[in-house]
Amino acid sequence: MPELRRISVVVPVLNEAATLRTLHEELSDAAETQNYALQIVLVDDGSTDGSWREIAALAAEDPRVEGIRFRRNFGKAAALSAGFAAATGEVVVTMDADLQDSPAELPKLLAKLDEGLDVVSGWKRTRHDPWHKRWPSKVFNALVGRLTGVRLHDHNCGFKCYRREVVGEISLYGELHRFVPVLAAARGFRVGETPVEHRPREHGESKYGWSRIPKGLLDLLTVQFITRFGSRPQHWLGSVGLISLFTGIVGMIYLAIVWCWSRTIGDEPVHLHQTAALYYSLVAVLIGTQLLAIGFVAEMIAALVSRDRDEFSIAERTEPAASGVASPRYQTIDEPASPAHGESP
Repeated sequence: MPELRRISVVVPVLNEAATLRTLHEELSDAAETQNYALQIVLVDDGSTDGSWREIAALAAEDPRVEGIRFRRNFGKAAALSAGFAAATGEVVVTMDADLQDSPAELPKLLAKLDEGLDVVSGWKRTRHDPWHKRWPSKVFNALVGRLTGVRLHDHNCGFKCYRREVVGEISLYGELHRFVPVLAAARGFRVGETPVEHRPREHGESKYGWSRIPKGLLDLLTVQFITRFGSRPQHWLGSVGLISLFTGIVGMIYLAIVWCWSRTIGDEPVHLHQTAALYYSLVAVLIGTQLLAIGFVAEMIAALVSRDRDEFSIAERTEPAASGVASPRYQTIDEPASPAHGESP
């Protein structure tokens, strides 16, 4: 009998007590239909509605369910990180607990994974959300694709599928969970998407409001900086610093020449303290110096962090040759040299 495919489903939970049992039933049905070896990791991110009691009950009834409870609300990125650490499957799936994602769509995600992708993001082509969530999302997705080069229709979709090695290399904090495909692509993983069903919300309420828009833009800038200059911050800080420093120095030299000219050849002396250009030049020099100094500090921090984290991602390795078989290009120490042509041994 072939070995079942091991799937770990990580579900962040925040006040979703009314949906958990239904979600468990749908996941169980999907696993039974498709012959998956299922693990369900439910991470309670500081719920106050009895979600943990429901999670504990499900874990007591089903050994495939593992529950994790935070002491307070730490955010979705922290919940996913905890779930990733607990996941044991060869494939890790993330989805929300509000039942808007359908577990019956799992085969679609896994099929795209089997085509050679490492990350598959769901695309809610028909989205059952109000307009004030759909249109900002469209603008956001277009902006992310333009700036990062990872062009997906729905970066915000929580229904995603990953190979095990992806979640082992991606570090999440803050609210960077929506940028996992971008972070994965920066490590060299192959990212794609597939349309999935999106169902109307029947229980609870959305956890995101208008404050998500400016936070998302700031997180986008953070991800752009991390993926491009995370291991070499001085390349960005130092470049801006050098431009500012050079501009300030050129301005100071120009003012010095003007000052000398006005007092030797010119008709009226120039008083530099009355010239705005002097202060602009001084500010440019100070800003440039500070950016260079900050860049050096950032480089030292990056060097310390990189000691515990590889700056590369390995796709595969070759297997070593069978032991006892010497390479034809080399001779072992104990092997006698072969006689020259024409000589007897």
